[in-house]
Amino acid sequence: MSKKLVAYFSASGTTARVAKNLAAAAGADLYEIKPAVPYSRADLNWMDKQSRSSVEMRDKSSRPALADTDANVAEYETIFIGFPIWWYIAPTIINTFLEAYDFSGKKIVLFATSGGSGFGKAVQSLQPSAPGTQIIAGEILNGNPNEKKLKAFVDKY
Repeated sequence: MSKKLVAYFSASGTTARVAKNLAAAAGADLYEIKPAVPYSRADLNWMDKQSRSSVEMRDKSSRPALADTDANVAEYETIFIGFPIWWYIAPTIINTFLEAYDFSGKKIVLFATSGGSGFGKAVQSLQPSAPGTQIIAGEILNGNPNEKKLKAFVDKY
């Protein structure tokens, strides 16, 4: 059995809850992708065109700084990366995370939480940040998926 990692970014706690349950169901290690400057409620106001998240998502080259880069990705074969869907793609901090490490030869499976949209162009927007890596659009895991559903998700990949 290959060693698995669940890495996630969560601005409000929703994705964190799913990631923790997914790691438990998969018997995987857990790593939180943390921004150097945490997001405030005002930063996340997508209706405000000047909010931090809106500004970052408009600028495709935006790379919010990470609080740390101590994920030991080299020891994993499969890495599940979770995030909330922002503007039909992953938040740009996921690009920062991918660009901070060498994922060559790894399989990355995405999972996300969303208020109503699907993955959109998440894979296409992330692939350039992880050349030589297979990125798979996994599933939107909203609500509180039970252990059976999470194990089935992991077993699929």
